[in-house]
Amino acid sequence: MSRTTEAAKRKILAVFAHPDDESFICGGTLAKYADLGAEITLVSATRGEMGRRMGNPPYVNRETMPDIRENELRKACEELGIQQLIFLDIRDKMVEFYDSERLTARIGELMDANKPDVVLTFHETLGGHPDHCAIGKATSEAFRRTQQKGSLFYISFGDAMKTPELFGYTKQDIIRIDVRENLPAKLAAFRAHRCQTEIDEWVWLPDRDALARLGAYEYFIAGNRSHEPLVSGDLFQAQQGR
Repeated sequence: MSRTTEAAKRKILAVFAHPDDESFICGGTLAKYADLGAEITLVSATRGEMGRRMGNPPYVNRETMPDIRENELRKACEELGIQQLIFLDIRDKMVEFYDSERLTARIGELMDANKPDVVLTFHETLGGHPDHCAIGKATSEAFRRTQQKGSLFYISFGDAMKTPELFGYTKQDIIRIDVRENLPAKLAAFRAHRCQTEIDEWVWLPDRDALARLGAYEYFIAGNRSHEPLVSGDLFQAQQGR
């Protein structure tokens, strides 16, 4: 059976906080599995309406930002091959203050309906932003409560998890995904988030130069692995081996 056929039977549920989380952090991985035929659902807790970047030169204001960022996210989803986008309609920078029980229940309902093989979210303490950590905590709790049969993975920033020991993990806790063939899609998704990336000159360099700035691998922390080490570079294979 081909990898494409195998992946076509698989589902990924990615639960993040803001438009652009999906592209900037794990866009290569999402594009990779979309190319292999996996069904990908993206959940964004907010529409990023409190973002500080307004385009360069500015073309966004506080009133127009929610709609613009939603539209840019939809374009990024097209570039990455994400088939379904769901908003939780929580106010940006307020996820950490949202009723945690309600948030966990809402995400649990999505898991029960979607029945994902792989769930991606932020680490609840290493997320780097209060909204990230809050959505990660709620997603992790929903995963446990609904007793999902798939795998839970925490996304990580850049190549930080090349040295997981610095964060209390070992290399056996980490899955490294080769995204070199998927960097054009990731770059296109970066560019789709115009208001957030126009200030970053490197994103808009000629493709060859911009692609050189993107990492060849994306790293994920196993959130529910058994005691056996993870050695596969495939999120689904890691799930199958549990």
